[in-house]
Amino acid sequence: MKIVIVGGGFAGINLAKELTNVPEIEVILVDKNNYNFFPPLIYQVATAFLEPSSISYPFRKFFAGKKNLRFRLAEVLRVHPAENTVILDDGELTYDHLVFASGAETSFFGMENVQKNAIPMKTLNDSIEMRNKLLQNMEHAVITKNIRERRKYLTIVVAGGGPTGVEVSGMLSEMRNGVLRKEYPELSTSASKIYLVDGGNALLSPMSTESQKDTYDALSKMGVTIKLNTRVTDYKDDLVYFANGETIATKNLIWAAGITAKKFEGLPDESYGRGQRMLTDAYSKVNFTTNIYAIGDTSIMFNDARFPNGHPQVAQVAIQQGKNLAKNFINMLNNKPLKSFEYKDKGSMAIIGKNKAVVDLPKPKMHFNGFFAWMVWLFIHLISLITYRNRINTFYNWMVAYFAKDQSYRMIIRPEKTNSTNKV
Repeated sequence: MKIVIVGGGFAGINLAKELTNVPEIEVILVDKNNYNFFPPLIYQVATAFLEPSSISYPFRKFFAGKKNLRFRLAEVLRVHPAENTVILDDGELTYDHLVFASGAETSFFGMENVQKNAIPMKTLNDSIEMRNKLLQNMEHAVITKNIRERRKYLTIVVAGGGPTGVEVSGMLSEMRNGVLRKEYPELSTSASKIYLVDGGNALLSPMSTESQKDTYDALSKMGVTIKLNTRVTDYKDDLVYFANGETIATKNLIWAAGITAKKFEGLPDESYGRGQRMLTDAYSKVNFTTNIYAIGDTSIMFNDARFPNGHPQVAQVAIQQGKNLAKNFINMLNNKPLKSFEYKDKGSMAIIGKNKAVVDLPKPKMHFNGFFAWMVWLFIHLISLITYRNRINTFYNWMVAYFAKDQSYRMIIRPEKTNSTNKV
C-alpha cells in the first residue's frame, strides 16, 4: 500500500509516525518546507524569545532510520483522481491512497491592502519576518525626529482576539515594559501603544466566559488597549481603518484574524465546504472521492454529533485525526472494520504573560487562571514538541527568560539582496 501525505503539520506528521515500520505500507510525505514546526509557539519566535530551531525539526532527520518513510520537498499543483496521480512542481507521484494534511493559510477576507501591508502570523517564515520588521521599526523610531512619525513606529495593532492575538499582545506588552526600555533608552519618554482588536464581542470566543474575563482584565492591566466589536476594513498609508469609522495610525498591523484552507485543482467543487475545507465522512475520506482523505485544518466533517458544525481547527483535532486514520489504514491491510473518528476534547488554554494564563477543562468542567494555569500551559506545550531536542532547547530558553527576565535573540537577520552573482 502506497500512501502519499500532503503536508507535515500536526495531522500529517502524526499519521506518518503511526505508520512507521509497517512493512506493507510505503509512506511518502510531501511538503513545501523541509521541516516540521510547532505553530502554537511561532509568536515566541516572532517576539525574539525563541530561535526557529527550538520549534522546528527537519523531516529527513526525523525520518532517518525509518525504512518505510520517505520525504519529498515539493508543492502540489493538482490531482488526477482517475489516474491516482498527484502533480508536483518538480514531477509527479502515484498513490494507492492520498491524504491531504495541508493545514490552513492566512485569510485576509479579500482585503488587498491588508494582505499587502499587514504582518501575518501563520508560518515560521512569517514569524521571522515579523521579528525583523518590529526590530527595524524600533531602530527607525530611535532616529526619527518627528513625534507623530515616531509614534507610528511604536504603535502596534494586533487584529484577532483568538489565542495567537492574545499571546502576541501579552508578549509585546511585557517586552515594551521591560527589556525594550533598557535597550532603547532614546525611546524611554516616547508614547507607545499596543491595541488588540477583534470583530466579536469577546476575546478567546471559544473558551469559557471566565477565561474571557480573566484575559480581558489581565491584558488591560498590562497596558494593552482592547477594542471589541471592531472590525478592520482596510490598511493603507499607515492607517488602519475600522468598520465603525475609527482609524489608528501605525506602521505595525499584526494579522491574526482568520484562516482558510487551500483548494487543489482536480478535486470536485462539491468536495469543498466552509472556508474551502474538504468535506469528509466519519473516516476522513473526502466526499465524492474513493481513495482520497483529508485531516486537520484542511478538513471538516459533520458526522460527530457533539460538533454538528464541524470540529475546531486546533492541534488536538489534527493529531487525533492523524492517529485514527493511521489505525484505519492498518485495519484495511488486516481486513478489519474501520473506526469512525470521535474527537476527545482535552480542553483549551491560552497564555497571557509571565505567570498569567487561562485553562478550561471539559471533564470535569473546570477553569484555572494565574500561575497554575501558566504552568499547565508550559507543560502541555513542552511535551507537544516533536523531539526531545526541541523540548530541551525550548525549556532552557524559557528558564533563561524567566530568571533573567530577558532573552538575547533580538537580531535582525535577513538575506542580502544583490543584483549580481556572488563570486568567490
